[in-house]
Amino acid sequence: MKRPKKLNSIERKSILLLVDLFIVIAALNVLVNYAIDEKFVSELLKIVVFSFGIITYLIFSYVLDFYNLEIVAKRRQILSRALYISSLFVFTVFIFLVIFFDASFWRIPLICFLVLTPIQIGLWRFLFTNIFRIIPTIKNVLYIYDKHSLDSLRNELNMVNGEGMNTFYKVKLTYSIDHHSLENKTFFLSAADKVDAIIINIKEYHNLSNELENMIVSSILKGTEVVSFMSFYESTYEALPIKYHNESYYEILQLRNKKIRYLQQIFSFLTNLVLCLVAGVFFLLLTPVVWFLNLFLNRGPLFYSQLRVGKYGKEFKIYKFRSMIVDAEKKGAMMATKNDLRITSFGKILRMFRIDEIPQILSIINGDMQFIGPRPERQIFVDKLNEITPFYNDRLLIKPGITGWAQVKYKYGENLEDSLKKLEYDLFYIKNKSITLDLRIIFKTITTVLFSRGV
Repeated sequence: MKRPKKLNSIERKSILLLVDLFIVIAALNVLVNYAIDEKFVSELLKIVVFSFGIITYLIFSYVLDFYNLEIVAKRRQILSRALYISSLFVFTVFIFLVIFFDASFWRIPLICFLVLTPIQIGLWRFLFTNIFRIIPTIKNVLYIYDKHSLDSLRNELNMVNGEGMNTFYKVKLTYSIDHHSLENKTFFLSAADKVDAIIINIKEYHNLSNELENMIVSSILKGTEVVSFMSFYESTYEALPIKYHNESYYEILQLRNKKIRYLQQIFSFLTNLVLCLVAGVFFLLLTPVVWFLNLFLNRGPLFYSQLRVGKYGKEFKIYKFRSMIVDAEKKGAMMATKNDLRITSFGKILRMFRIDEIPQILSIINGDMQFIGPRPERQIFVDKLNEITPFYNDRLLIKPGITGWAQVKYKYGENLEDSLKKLEYDLFYIKNKSITLDLRIIFKTITTVLFSRGV
């Protein structure tokens, strides 16, 4: 019998988003066609308000993590977050209309827009949460592996089940392809009928027997989700599993000769140009302020410079506002840690709001860096990490950046283990580099600065 299909996280987010957008569009319709005095309404105003309203809602939702299913599942937070974010949305649209169109309003329809919209979104999300408490969402998994996974099998299963996050997958059964007994084949057939997904992590897929391949195809035809561990990890954690992979080096990065992405290059150029201008203004304004405060709170040089490894392994010099004591590394090179005693009290403020990073625009102007890319490391740490993993040098395929996927997805690197974890995100970025991903990084960087999510 065919098992009922369980919705994955993307499908659940899509349902949530579609209904949210329906409520938002209906609310904007009330605002434009009923709340605004007719003499102010025009086709231009309608187009501008609908466009501004939808874009504003999507930006607020993304920046404030409105579609994080783990948060959505928490009843205590769902109503308060929905009311807060949707109220912020309706008042932003209202203020926009007042400032740019100087419109007058009918009181009751305006109150309906300002008050009922947050209530409707809140009630819909409360309903959504309760529906998925009744409908099972966790997918039971059959995990297929080979002898090459034996040493890391426990860690791999932990990653499927969720390490620090809800993956909505749970390994119920495991199956080794190295045992070819009739009993194991019978077990596979029985197990495949009891699970919602099959995750395969083997070194060489041509080692699968024809019989096992036919069993897997049969499971697909019955509606069972079948993916490789690599695909699961990449889509769930938005990183590449360098510690748990069984595929070849070539398959991990999928480095193929691709057509030049002219649109991506133009976007990167414009991003660097615009952000350089903006950061340059902040740099000019903040430099005298930081210099003055340094006289009292952080005595010593205003800047510090260091050699870092850039594209293709070429070393270059970066500049930052100094946040540590003078001669912080007189005992040798050390990575910064969360409660690093070398960081001064004023330096903590600079790091908290990422102000210490701003002078790096000098390296962008010089052509050694770009705004978005892997964090540049020092040669001594690069050498150590190259000894641990053969993939570390792959992050040198593109110019390093002030911000990047690893910087916004993971904490400051305090040790080599953290650097390896951040490498997974760097490789994911190199493999999936796109305008959309760059925009996500820019938005996440803004929230990181605004909410001081730093060390």
